Formats: sequence, C-alpha cells, structure tokens
Amino acid sequence: METLIKNFPKQLKEAIEISNNLKPIPDTKDVREVLIVGMGGSGIGGDFVQSIVFEDCSVPVLVIKGYELPAFINENSLVIVSSYSGNTEETIHAFQTALQKKCRIVCLSSGGTIEKEALKNNIPFVAVPAGYPSPRACLGFSVVLQLAILLKYNLIKSSLFEHIQIATDLIKFEQDEIQNKAKTIAQQLSGKFVAIYSTDRFEPVALRFRQQLNENAKVLCWHNVFPEMNHNELVGWADKSPVAVVFLRNKDDLKKNIQRMDICKNIISAKTNTFIEIYSKGQHKIEKLIYMIHLVDWISFYLAEIRNVDVSEVKVIDFLKTELEKDRI
Repeated sequence: METLIKNFPKQLKEAIEISNNLKPIPDTKDVREVLIVGMGGSGIGGDFVQSIVFEDCSVPVLVIKGYELPAFINENSLVIVSSYSGNTEETIHAFQTALQKKCRIVCLSSGGTIEKEALKNNIPFVAVPAGYPSPRACLGFSVVLQLAILLKYNLIKSSLFEHIQIATDLIKFEQDEIQNKAKTIAQQLSGKFVAIYSTDRFEPVALRFRQQLNENAKVLCWHNVFPEMNHNELVGWADKSPVAVVFLRNKDDLKKNIQRMDICKNIISAKTNTFIEIYSKGQHKIEKLIYMIHLVDWISFYLAEIRNVDVSEVKVIDFLKTELEKDRI
C-alpha cells in the first residue's frame, strides 16, 4: 500500500492518458440527470466528482450507494456504473434496474460481471487497469475517468483536466513534506477516537479520511460538516472529551463557513487535548481536493504502522461476503 500511495501522482497521469483515448460514446444528447452508482472505494470517486462539478455541471449529479435507484430515472438519465472488481452485489443490482428503465449507461470496472453485462448489452465500457489490491487504491482512476465520461456527454468543461495535471505536479513536488506532515499527525491521532470536520463542499475529503482510517488503520471515527453540525452536533461538545479533532480547511472557504469554523475551533479546542487543523494547498478546487486526498491517505498509512496492523487486510468484509453467499445457496 505504501508504494500505491506514493504512486498516486503516477496513477492520476495514467488516468488522464486513458481518458484521452476513450472511444466515442453514441447518443450523448438530452441527458437530464447523472447518477453515479458505486460502493466503498469505488463509490467514493462519485462523491469527489459530484463535489468537483457542483458549480459547473449543467444537470444534477447524484451519488447512489446501495441497491436501489430513484423512481424518476428514465431514458434521459445517465447512469455511471462503477465497480472496480465488477462483481459488487449492490452495484450489479442497480445496474440491472438501470437497464430495465432504459437509462443511458456507461460502465467502469476492471472486469467481472459488470464488464460481461456491458458487452452483452452493447453498453459503453471503460476499462480500469486490473491488478490493484483494492478499490480504495484506485481513486485516481475512478475520479478522472468519471469526469472523462461527463466530458464525453458535454456536461463539464475540458479545463478541469488542466487542474488535475497541476494537482498531480503539486503532490509530486510536495511528496516529502506531505509524508512528514502525515507522520506527525498520525502520531497525534494514535490511541484516540477521531472526529473529522470539513465544510459541506469539502465533505468527500472528510469521508475519504474516515474510510481510510477505518480500512487502513482499523480504527473507528466519525465525520460531520459545516454548517450542518452547528445545528446539532456542536451541542454534544458539552464536556471534556478524549476525542481527537481534525478540522479540514481551505483558506478560501465561503466566508460564513470560515467564521463558523473559527468560532467552533475555540469552543471545541477547549474540550479536547488534541485539536488539529489541516489546510489544503493549490489554487483550484480540484488541486485542493487532490492534495488533501494524498495527505489523508498517508496519515492513515502511518497510523496503521504505529498500530502495527496490516493496511491491506479486510478479512471481516470477506467474512461478510461469505456469509451473504451462504444465504443464496
């Protein structure tokens, strides 16, 4: 996993090359909404894409993480089916529903049932390079290729890809500093339950951080967002707490959210002995997101090292899948 994290800039570059060579997609007109379907490490890419295109995409973008699709989908709905293995149960179920509703569909996987069904039904298929140990190690492919699909449908501007290249150069240049910062933060988080906060538009980073701490470091944590947490969770910080708190921040966040985070920093830091602020780097939103992805991935890796746990091991998920298969027999 260490090599995979270090090679994240290389993965982004490879993803851009793949996106530049995608085959033309027929019938790209009159898309009314986009649904990105995926679970876990394959689903998180959809969260980032939704955030990236929030201010730019001409139609709504929804992320679906489950078996069911909403009732409104029809032949004008674009459904992006994302499953690295191609065998994710929930995603396959949603894929079948999209087929029945005659949606526009593009599939994204390294093979499996998704690829077979796509070829069988003459559905556009984007191949993700195989051989990676887990979907969470393929986030670069997931984000870039989903954006490339939206570009094929003329739903976003090609200039977004220029910022991905800039972000790739940024994290490559900052690699040593990012790793050193991650080591320090991992030490601060060691042995503690972690609460992660960001603004609503930056939530995919908070979610990625939480999921990477779950899977890589094998720890429980939670996340919430500003301004929503000001209307409920803030009240829960009534007493002194052993929880470590991380604020994920951007210097150019919405002014009202900056004010809220500054006030809450004073409130929450008085209740915990471990309060950490992490600021993004970069100019464009994509650059900031990619920088933070790389940093939080490294933090989860170094926390796993401190805890002496296997970063790649997810036996409990394998057990769950085995038990689910028993019920089908």
